[in-house]
Amino acid sequence: MTETTRPRGRPKAFHDKTDQNTIQALDRAMGLLEILAAHPGLTLSDLAQMSGQAVATVYRALVTLQARGMVELEDPGQLWHIGGGAFRVGSAFLRRTKVVERARGAMEALMRDTGETANLGVEVGDEVLFLAQIETHQAIRAFFPPGTKGPMHVSGIGKALMAWYDPAKLAGIIARRGLERFTPASLTTPEALAADLAATRARGFAIDDQEKAMGMRCVAAPIFNAHGAPVAGLSVSGPAFRMDLPEAPRLGALVRAAADQVTEATGGIRPV
Repeated sequence: MTETTRPRGRPKAFHDKTDQNTIQALDRAMGLLEILAAHPGLTLSDLAQMSGQAVATVYRALVTLQARGMVELEDPGQLWHIGGGAFRVGSAFLRRTKVVERARGAMEALMRDTGETANLGVEVGDEVLFLAQIETHQAIRAFFPPGTKGPMHVSGIGKALMAWYDPAKLAGIIARRGLERFTPASLTTPEALAADLAATRARGFAIDDQEKAMGMRCVAAPIFNAHGAPVAGLSVSGPAFRMDLPEAPRLGALVRAAADQVTEATGGIRPV
């Protein structure tokens, strides 16, 4: 008699429907953490309003998270902040990827060579998650603090990854996330995005030409794993008045070389 093998990491009675397996209180608490991560400090009433939850419910969740060090309460002003416990949990993700450590030197060199901010990001849940940044010393600069997320179709790193995704994966992201317009330059149709991704693949780097924020440009290239699949991206970003489009080929060559360096350092292979 053959025993059916169930997927590891799931209980025997697991169902594939998310709503049947979600713990509502935990889901709401995680939502509060995400809101706090995106703001420097919020009051209890701010959190209740932004999360759409009752003040009492939010307070109970915050006290529970505070006991674990995930959030902290700043007495002056009664502002809630992300705590050290959240940093420790997030650091475990960085240790798992290993790409942050291997990319640090390449990012520092990229910032020096281009004079612009260097960024490292991966795809998580159909979005770009920024893992690390080396800021330029210029007074006007791009800023994507680690933990920031953004849509892939208006991100240099996002498009650098999508250009090497298989068609089914790319179609799935578009179906789930859509192609929202953020500026007049945003690519909002599958046809326009496909043409841009084809150009990205041909030249080896992506260009975000003010597609998420007017006045900001980004040039990015993918990092590949041992199977030749894109797993992360490097980019330089800055104001459009410094990053002129005629400069894109020079910047793209530098970014691609840096990304290839990280690919090699992590045991990856760039596909032909």
